[in-house]
Amino acid sequence: MIPLRSTVASTGAAALLALSLAACGGTTKSSVTSAPAPAPSSSQAAKADPDAPMKQGIKLAFLPKQINNPYETIVDNAGIEAAKEYQGEAKEVGPSDASASSQISYINTLTQQGHDAILIAANDANAVCGPLQQARAKGIKIVAYDSDASPQCRDLFINQASSEEVGRSQVKLLSQLIGGKGEIAILSATANATNQNTWITFMKDELTKPEYKDMKLVKVAYGDDDDQKSFTQTQGLLQAYPDLKGIISPTTVGVSAAARYISGSKYKGKVVLTGLGTPNQMRQFVKDGTVAKFALWNPKDLGYLASYAAAALVSGQITGAEGETFKAGKLGERTIGKNGEIILGPPFTFDAATIDQFDF
Repeated sequence: MIPLRSTVASTGAAALLALSLAACGGTTKSSVTSAPAPAPSSSQAAKADPDAPMKQGIKLAFLPKQINNPYETIVDNAGIEAAKEYQGEAKEVGPSDASASSQISYINTLTQQGHDAILIAANDANAVCGPLQQARAKGIKIVAYDSDASPQCRDLFINQASSEEVGRSQVKLLSQLIGGKGEIAILSATANATNQNTWITFMKDELTKPEYKDMKLVKVAYGDDDDQKSFTQTQGLLQAYPDLKGIISPTTVGVSAAARYISGSKYKGKVVLTGLGTPNQMRQFVKDGTVAKFALWNPKDLGYLASYAAAALVSGQITGAEGETFKAGKLGERTIGKNGEIILGPPFTFDAATIDQFDF
């Protein structure tokens, strides 16, 4: 059982939907590449000292996809608070839009300011690569979280859950909710978001299985993690596909905007919506019957883990190499996996019976 307001990620809940979200916002691009990416150069050159003391006065900066994304705000604030536990300093900076190039100027500024580590939820895995490499050349540690940067451009990636688990579980959940039959659509964030695209790749692959032969994906729409555009995209999907039975929106901005539209439309009770959202965002839509189930992990734990991972890197306790371990405060010991990936844990499915146990 999950204790009141407990850590969602620590549960043994099956997948996303037995799952997830996210803004969600993320999953590593390397999860879907055929060959493993080369290990970050800093990992190759340095040696870890797991007994090294935590460096004092570490300066971190969180760079989210966009500064006004509610999910990203929860993640970053938790990371900022975590820094106080090890006497570090952390802040959040970022763009107001989630375009591919919007984070570049912030990376350059943070590099000039000489931060010890930059933590980034990448809007585009490749667009940020050059600036991140320049930061690394100056000794700055790079930790991606939520949405990965290209592996050669960062030291670690803090992943909410297994990318494959998130994607496949979303399809499984929707299938349960619509009885395994009907047209479905996906309402994503931006077209270049690493986590979204990775999840969608696994969703499409899951749909090729025999048990989903009566389900048809008719459209992947993009709301760009903008509330109004996601709202409009939902309206457009429902008008363009009158036989639509369900929508998956694996983004906290998208799923709440879609729920808002459906809740006040003739489609309420007819079209099933699920995806990745926070309990506080989705509570009213669960209680009014618009949404039966959705999924997510605890975004506070994601930010907390990212903060401690960055501090461990800066302190030399880890380098980002596979198999290294470090202590992440209240989350306990964590192990680095392939390509510098650290997985927070399995997500949790929220419904009317469980949603009031959580407040985030």
